[in-house]
Amino acid sequence: MVTESSPPGDISDTAVYIVHSDPAAHYSVKVLEGWSQTTVGSAVRFTDKLNSITLSTQSAATAPTVASARAVTVPQLQQSEPAFTLKDVTALTRHAGPVVLVHYERDSPPNDVTGKVFREDVYRYMFFHAGTELDVVLSGPTGSDNVDPWRIVTDSVAWTK
Repeated sequence: MVTESSPPGDISDTAVYIVHSDPAAHYSVKVLEGWSQTTVGSAVRFTDKLNSITLSTQSAATAPTVASARAVTVPQLQQSEPAFTLKDVTALTRHAGPVVLVHYERDSPPNDVTGKVFREDVYRYMFFHAGTELDVVLSGPTGSDNVDPWRIVTDSVAWTK
C-alpha cells in the first residue's frame, strides 16, 4: 500500500466542506469543516495549520475590473502585505459570475511559538453583486497544491438576495 505524502499546506482531497452564510451581507460560501473561525470587524477568517480563507464585504458602486484592481487594490496591498510580490491580475468567471483575481505572494505572520515566517501564495477573488463587493482571500504556503479546494470554495459563492 502506498501512502500519499502531502507537502505542508496541501489540503486533502477528502476534506469536507460546510456552508458559511452571512445573512446581513447576503452571501454564502463553502468553507472547510473543522477550521477555526475568527471574526474581526466585518471580516471572518477560517484557518487550519498553514492555510486560511478570509471573507470580507464592502459597499461598492461598481464591480471591480482588472484596471481598478491594478490602480487601487494592488497599491493598497503593496503597502499592507509584508514582502508583497504581484504575480497576476486577471478576470475570470465563477458560478456566481465574473470576478477579478489578484494573485500575489507575501510573507506570513510569524508563528506564535517558533517565530518562523514562510512565503504564502495568496489568491484574492473580488466578487460583486447589487452594490456589494465580496473579497474571498485564500492563502497557503507557496508551492502547496490547493487548486481543487480553492476552486470548490470560489465556485460555491452564492448571493442570497
